[in-house]
Amino acid sequence: MTYALLFSGQGTQHPDMLPWLEYTPVSQPLLQAMVDTIGSDWRAGLADAATRSRNGFAQPLIVGTALAAWAALAACLDSAPAAIAGYSVGELPAFACAGVFSAQTALALAVQRAALMDAAVEGLDTGLLSVSGLPVAPILQTHPALDCAIEISADQGIYAGEADTLTAAAEALTRQGALCKPLEVRVASHSRWMASAAVGFASQLEALAFARPHACLVLNASGAGSRNPQILRSALAAQIDHTVQWSACMDALAEQGVACVMEIGAGTTLGNMWNQRHPDIPARSLQEFRDAAGAARWLQRSARQD
Repeated sequence: MTYALLFSGQGTQHPDMLPWLEYTPVSQPLLQAMVDTIGSDWRAGLADAATRSRNGFAQPLIVGTALAAWAALAACLDSAPAAIAGYSVGELPAFACAGVFSAQTALALAVQRAALMDAAVEGLDTGLLSVSGLPVAPILQTHPALDCAIEISADQGIYAGEADTLTAAAEALTRQGALCKPLEVRVASHSRWMASAAVGFASQLEALAFARPHACLVLNASGAGSRNPQILRSALAAQIDHTVQWSACMDALAEQGVACVMEIGAGTTLGNMWNQRHPDIPARSLQEFRDAAGAARWLQRSARQD
């Protein structure tokens, strides 16, 4: 069967995410590695909004839980994914899933990435705002103090900026008929504010060996697929201060001819985005299933029906 994976990003984590993880033996080594990084009371941390949105907690948690969940799902499958994409910090577990580097390396990179991003906006109050219902170009033209952090569709994007600017923009755009929602992310990710973090992260990545992936990796920075380790290395750093081309990522994954798609992570956001854009290729999210075995059965059924 041919299938693709989408690894969730920051903002969908919650206290009841993937409740079966702690009871799945194959997931335990990766969960333990995550616990060694952020502490054993991570579910309690998720219940606190301030902790849940803190980069140093959220990014290692997203990477660790995603890789633990993928380990459980992979154990129930007899084939590897044909193509993989990660949304924002989700690129780290995506790269590890594809064999570019180890799960332990992905966790370490999550810690480094979060620290560099926090340092880039030290002393500033920045964040992200989701806006639906208005095209990207006119928003940027009328609100030049914003950057488009993530392009999702022709009339949906995530915008980065300083907090006061985001609040004023949300009020103005709401009056124009847009649906605006602040995200639980405390930094202006994928924007001009992250320039120093991108440079620092690129330096960290230069010291690492990148293996050729066993699946096509579709990259946030370009929206294109690649298996070239040097392209992967450059793109993983570039996405920190460049717009995530998520609509192009979804299209590039669809062009791989996959039969179905599974989102690995806490929420259902990516699966829903996919089903809106490519309804002919079914997508589900791991969060919707009671365990990894149920998700694997859906993947196998969907692939046979293709």
